[in-house]
Amino acid sequence: MKTLRCLLLAFLAIHGSFAVDRNNFKTCAQSGFCKRLREQKPEKSQYALDLTSVMVQGNTLFANVETIDRESEKRTVLHKYVLKLSAIQDGTFRVEMDEAEPLYPRYVPQLALKDTPVPDKLNLVSKDDNRVIATNSQGHKVVITADPLKVEFYDKSGDVALVMNENSQLIIEPLRKKREAVDDESGNVVEVDEEGTWGENFKSHHDSKPRGNEAISMDFSFPDAEQAYGIPEHTDKVNLATTTSGEPYRLFNLDVFEFELDSRMALYAGIPVLYAHGTKRTVGVFWHNAAETWVDVVNYADSNVVSSLVNLVTGGQKQRVDARFMSESGVLDVFVLLGDKPKDVFRQYTALTGVAPLPPKFSLAYHQSRWNYVDEADVASVNEGFDTHDIPADSIWLDIEYTNTKKYFTWDLEKFPHPSEMVSNLTAKGRKLIVIIDPHIKREAGYFLHEEATERGYYVKNKDGKDYDGWCWPGSSSYLDFLNPLVSQYLSEQYRYDKFVGTSKDVHIWNDMNEPSVFNGPEITMPKDNRHYKESESGSEGPAAYWEHRHIHNEYGLYYIRATHQGMLDRDNGKYRPFVLTRAGFAGSQRYAAIWTGDNMAEWGFLSASVSMCLSMAIAGMSFCGSDVGGFFKYPESELMTRWYQAGAYQSFFRAHSHIETKRREPWLYDADTLALIRDANRRRYALLDFWYTLFFEHSRDGLPVMRPLFQEYPDETAVFTIDNEYLLGDKLLVRPVLEQGVSSVKVYLPGSRTRTLWYDVDTYQAHQANGYINQETPMSKIPVYQRGGTVLPRKERVRRASALMAADPYTLVVALDANNTASGTLYIDDGETYEYRNNKYIYAKLEYSPEIMSYTFINENASYATRSWVERIVIAGIKAPPKTAKLTQGDKQTSLLMTLHKGNDVLVIRKPGASMAKPWKINFSY
Repeated sequence: MKTLRCLLLAFLAIHGSFAVDRNNFKTCAQSGFCKRLREQKPEKSQYALDLTSVMVQGNTLFANVETIDRESEKRTVLHKYVLKLSAIQDGTFRVEMDEAEPLYPRYVPQLALKDTPVPDKLNLVSKDDNRVIATNSQGHKVVITADPLKVEFYDKSGDVALVMNENSQLIIEPLRKKREAVDDESGNVVEVDEEGTWGENFKSHHDSKPRGNEAISMDFSFPDAEQAYGIPEHTDKVNLATTTSGEPYRLFNLDVFEFELDSRMALYAGIPVLYAHGTKRTVGVFWHNAAETWVDVVNYADSNVVSSLVNLVTGGQKQRVDARFMSESGVLDVFVLLGDKPKDVFRQYTALTGVAPLPPKFSLAYHQSRWNYVDEADVASVNEGFDTHDIPADSIWLDIEYTNTKKYFTWDLEKFPHPSEMVSNLTAKGRKLIVIIDPHIKREAGYFLHEEATERGYYVKNKDGKDYDGWCWPGSSSYLDFLNPLVSQYLSEQYRYDKFVGTSKDVHIWNDMNEPSVFNGPEITMPKDNRHYKESESGSEGPAAYWEHRHIHNEYGLYYIRATHQGMLDRDNGKYRPFVLTRAGFAGSQRYAAIWTGDNMAEWGFLSASVSMCLSMAIAGMSFCGSDVGGFFKYPESELMTRWYQAGAYQSFFRAHSHIETKRREPWLYDADTLALIRDANRRRYALLDFWYTLFFEHSRDGLPVMRPLFQEYPDETAVFTIDNEYLLGDKLLVRPVLEQGVSSVKVYLPGSRTRTLWYDVDTYQAHQANGYINQETPMSKIPVYQRGGTVLPRKERVRRASALMAADPYTLVVALDANNTASGTLYIDDGETYEYRNNKYIYAKLEYSPEIMSYTFINENASYATRSWVERIVIAGIKAPPKTAKLTQGDKQTSLLMTLHKGNDVLVIRKPGASMAKPWKINFSY
């Protein structure tokens, strides 16, 4: 058996060392369909709609489409397709197009959509010689030009918001069988070799293509758009770059070892949703496809777009964005999200693909991880270290070395002989254990999982129909085929307490390597011609009898985390909320797991990239995002480590993690000054934990990102369109992490000048009038964070060693007044771990302040929760005319309150109101 060292060396040899080896990953020119489609730029589309076939049934318009040989003297039909246009609730349309009689069924993602989309009414308004016009109930209009085919979507004001196929880049390659010919010498019938059609090579790997070429393409034009966003995961800016002079953006889930910055290369996640935004409107496109996808972007405002191209296409107008999606397979299936503001399109997307469910509260706190804590004594020492050094932490993580020789659902009984006791020692202090479960299954005789999967035929097959054998951390490995419902159920069952012995409700799961990563596979992943389960159809044989991995690749990790999530639900009959972390991501992954940005480095550039990467993830539905604090590879010196903890404390997922060969870096291993700063950063997180929890509850209801780019809340302020080194938490906090080395100050953009927005420094309560950039001093103890005027923020200042121990602690309410001397906010409270909130056992309250009264009222009066929390202090910032008296009323009880005015910064403190948070209350002020 190979040692860990040998495995590491093999991994490095495959991946390259100290920098990404680009030779392991394809360029567009090396990806057969991308090269082929990108070179096809016809002047006029071959596709034409048959107007005589147009009909409307329910919310869907149906029509036949033909490809026309335009070089022939008479109209020659080459192939026939069916077009469907559906109206969906909330200003969304769906456009589908497939062959009228495909040789084989084409794959449509099975898990991305949370439900069947809710239909809207579609009206056929008119049909003339070359156009069809339809409308929905929202007032949006769709105009379909028949020949050449073009689809225009209009916003409610009557302006064109999106055009499909304006640049004639619609392509659906028809499926066909191999051609045969008679060999002149032998007289035998032989297959005609068509280069690249039935197979292609990359390095030493051959990809057989039993269905031949089956790629699809569509172009989208966004008039008046100034920037485009989305299509994560990549390491460049939030606003997408023009790709005409380089590689397109690639969406193909890959394990990219030591990935590089400022790159459009594929990474661990591929979420095919793109947004185009300008001051007039925001529009989204969700490309519902799980195959390898490349996306070209042209922003005509970019300086690197040739001016003649701008004039040719836009008539000189520079406010426009074009995009082209190209996928290796699948049907054309596009959701058009007709905003018209960023909030609208983000909500429309999560209405389709789902939201992050309300997570267990501990998961929003701080996590401590390393590859690997070596044994139970090491775990106990780290657990004790947080208490000794007075640093709050909610979980400790175990990487792959806790298992018995990389066999998942087992323990190394020499190093972890008493897992139940180890878990109990953590839970006694309010903490959890999180362990890794990867998708590669060790091919070892006697290992129950391998034996059962082999016997039952549960593995993904290779192109010859045999169990696929790849290489990953255990060495020889196979991979469960989750497209088979029995296999997903089988994995879910492994999480039962009687099977995964030593676990409890306080053990949660980390799914890594689920792209899937295969060290000896093409591009470090599974071969595309591997075979997956397909529900049998009468008479299906050959390529029709299975799905290829090329069809489902980006969805594989989603299948995996769904099975994990379900297993964790089932182990307690659905009582407790699971926490799952995933590395791979696709549309809809947010319904089951949080995500992190993967194997980053202890470098300043990666700290900066953590912000833009998580912002892109958030607007693509995955709000629960973070990066490895400190960097996975290399060792962060004190300044970088401090700044990373400060930044991580204000990102949704807050975990420190590091590589097995890096120097240990628990906070107390740094010098005393750095330890104190890290402690302060963690305590900042815990003080705001109820604010985070409220944000995630509201996300679960409205689908809006938790971590937000500035343009979401300030869509008309053009200066913020390209800012991605600062962001908003909800609409209440503005965060500008220190992302630069050795600086003593940073520039912070304060948005909202048109609305006279005030921003209050959370450390000093100093008010700043929004008017663009300010210079903020940043000593090592300072991370610039500002509370928006007009908001109320809940805090808990009595930080304890874990969040569970703070449940009954009192609140400090921070009221930041706007220009009208008013403010409002919300607060969500429940038990933090069960689904009892679905039975109305929760509090969702509104806090409102005016000069005359401050009130705490329940938004849902039918819900209640017996919290023991109370109000310890109320801080009112920006007060110019303080009241003389304040009287609290709760139920039948009235209490006069003590107040202290801090004249230097216009702050009034109401001391110990003592109001219970279990019931409504109000404070009346007199002057």
